[in-house]
Amino acid sequence: MTKTFNKIPENRPNTPLLNSIDHPSQLKVLNSDELLSLSNEIREFVLYCVGKTGGHFGAGLGVVELTVALHYVFKTPEDRLVWDVGHQTYPHKILTGRREEMLTIRQHKGLSGFPKRSESEYDTFGVGHSSTSMSAALGMAIAAAQNKITRNTIAVMGDGAMTAGLAFEAINHAAHVDANLLVVLNDNQMSISKNVGGLSTYFAKLWSSKLYNQLRETGKKALRTMPGTTNFVRRTEEYMKSIVSPATIFEELGFYYVGPIDGHNLPLLIQTLSNVKEIKGAVLLHVITQKGKGYEPAEDDPVGYHALSKIEPKASEKIPHKNPSVPKPPKYSKVFGDWLCDMAASDKRLIGITPAMCDGSGMNEFAGKYPDRFEDVAIAEQHAVTLAAGMACDNLKPVVAIYSTFLQRAYDQLIHDVALQNLDVLFAIDRAGLVGEDGATHGGVFDLSYLRCVPNMIVMTPSDENETRQLLYTGYQFSGPAAVRYPRGVGPGVPIEQTMIEVQIGKGRIVRSGARTAILNFGTLLSAAFDVAEKLGATIVDMRFVKPLDKDLIRELTATHELLVTVEENVIAGGAGAAVSEYLAAAAISIPILHIGIPDQFIDHGKHSQQLKSVGLDTTGILKKIDERLALLKISQNP
Repeated sequence: MTKTFNKIPENRPNTPLLNSIDHPSQLKVLNSDELLSLSNEIREFVLYCVGKTGGHFGAGLGVVELTVALHYVFKTPEDRLVWDVGHQTYPHKILTGRREEMLTIRQHKGLSGFPKRSESEYDTFGVGHSSTSMSAALGMAIAAAQNKITRNTIAVMGDGAMTAGLAFEAINHAAHVDANLLVVLNDNQMSISKNVGGLSTYFAKLWSSKLYNQLRETGKKALRTMPGTTNFVRRTEEYMKSIVSPATIFEELGFYYVGPIDGHNLPLLIQTLSNVKEIKGAVLLHVITQKGKGYEPAEDDPVGYHALSKIEPKASEKIPHKNPSVPKPPKYSKVFGDWLCDMAASDKRLIGITPAMCDGSGMNEFAGKYPDRFEDVAIAEQHAVTLAAGMACDNLKPVVAIYSTFLQRAYDQLIHDVALQNLDVLFAIDRAGLVGEDGATHGGVFDLSYLRCVPNMIVMTPSDENETRQLLYTGYQFSGPAAVRYPRGVGPGVPIEQTMIEVQIGKGRIVRSGARTAILNFGTLLSAAFDVAEKLGATIVDMRFVKPLDKDLIRELTATHELLVTVEENVIAGGAGAAVSEYLAAAAISIPILHIGIPDQFIDHGKHSQQLKSVGLDTTGILKKIDERLALLKISQNP
């Protein structure tokens, strides 16, 4: 029986069974009672670890029994186990030799919060985005067949991931190639069907059994030569199964459907997985789980407990805040959410669109105030963008709130459906730049490069909270596709003007006048760049726009300075700095230029400040790079 906890352990719990498991093969010596006890120990250990480090929470608690059952029944890593999204893999990491490293998860140089091939042979596919597991697992199943290797391939996919087109493309192909593939549909929202009780469980057992499968296949073979009977048998079988399950749709798509079954009933999971293991071809096992299972607050609020910040010391242990009277600056997502509500109040054409990121993008208040003007399209980024394009065709003004890393998935739609037709769509791009503990899979470091090359687009990089609000307004007023990118977390604390003012398109602003060196800042590194300018006596410019560039201002700066420096939290390749160099080359202007940004590599997880420091985008790093270039050019920069 699943043990329910009501608090996060402050000290490491006593987990004798778990401590004896260093690799999944050791599960096979445990009896059923020990496996149940182990599941409770894993759940308590996950609670303890996340309490110390912070991290994704509810999804992992919901798949403890499923994880134990999968590793018990299958021979991993020889059998390929492919997880979707990755939020749910903490129990998997614990059982696959990484138990003692869990307190480093999502920390600088520690374990990744997601499956990572370089981290463990049990992590068969690196993942951070949703809906990839079925395609990847199918590729592995086909590879096994090509190489004449006998092994099992299992994809674990959440019900939310099934909304993505990629999942259905994989389903279609799996049936076409008749691959040996098991898809475990982890349904933690009951979004496909409800468990109808004992009858459905009985039929799940029956349909997964060797006896039923043998009878089914033998009957088909026997009747294959008898005209007029095959269709009758098939239809009768489908009719009987459709009475108690959603089997018909998956069967029509070529999958042998089993379920739904209780995903927290460990003996049932083991029995069912052992049965479906013997079924050849594409099989879908539908399991019902509860997000946050075993932790009472998370069971009551699965959305709120999707992820958890580390548990801070008790009030008596806390270090007093330097100035408790100073309010904490708002998150950039809150700045966007407030602007969205204000804008919606003044323009009834506004429609807010998000691909399943209502809370993360700061849209909860808007969704509550304007439910008829809010569209959550689930995990379907491509659809979100083309939906917006269709709305724009009929005089609505859609605002697509999307993370930078997820917009990559809809790049084709952005080009062909929005930009090519010059449609009036505003992209509010959250999580632009480095994103801290979520690491490389979620890093939004490419958007400046992939957006500025698209005709008709304007691309804006606000430097603080107020600039974000004003440039969102500017992009909204612009007739055509526009993008405003802003980072995760809080701003520098700049006061926000409630009055919305349209900024002149393509115009930057000089923040500090200096000599010899001019620093052109694109985005929220302005504070660090300003500190550097102060130390050097340099000019600092908040460029605001990557596209169109303020060419007049750049030309003026080249006439009065000896070195131009561009600063951006984006990859250097093709980024804002590259745009400046391209202009200078086209205008035949010769001046030394230094590009400071993210180098040609993926940046691993850690605190945002650690990530910036690692690539030289903090004050010290920027200053060092400029000093080195000044020395190379033999330019004396006196403050």
